[in-house]
Amino acid sequence: MIKAKPKAKPKANDKTAPVKDRMDYQLNVNGVVQNVEADTDTPLLYVLRDNLGLQGPKFGCGLGQCGACTVLINGEAVRSCVTPLASLKGARIVTLEGLGTPDAPHPVQQAFIDEQAVQCGYCINGMVMTSVVFLSKTPQPTEAQIRQALANNLCRCGTHTRIIKAVQRAAEAGQKPQV
Repeated sequence: MIKAKPKAKPKANDKTAPVKDRMDYQLNVNGVVQNVEADTDTPLLYVLRDNLGLQGPKFGCGLGQCGACTVLINGEAVRSCVTPLASLKGARIVTLEGLGTPDAPHPVQQAFIDEQAVQCGYCINGMVMTSVVFLSKTPQPTEAQIRQALANNLCRCGTHTRIIKAVQRAAEAGQKPQV
């Protein structure tokens, strides 16, 4: 898989480097207001990982197709690798780290733990974040509905069966996950 490289920042004394529009942004991430300076076209994923040190969202495809970078923006599952910072004014962003804690995981996180739904772990961020939103809208899903909801999240190591069971477990727990 070819990964896109982050754009290099021009050196201060480089007269040939293109001038980028840099701005200061205030982002509400996991309930905390964060101040960052970045180019206007910087994807949210880069800021979450590189500036804020959050490791839940992953760089997968860089095209918004695999789901590894999924975060919640105003309660909806959104691909952060294709979401420019400039589009996020006033948005409430929640990452995997903002759902629960190691001592008190979110019900969906706990179901994934209980079902041992993680193998390599790369897709799990997207699977969990998508499942949280899905279960908030469809608290008693069928297996077919779960499969459809997760169809655009790619898993290459084949833990789909355990992932489906984890979502069913979270639904059966009777807890409507909050986004």
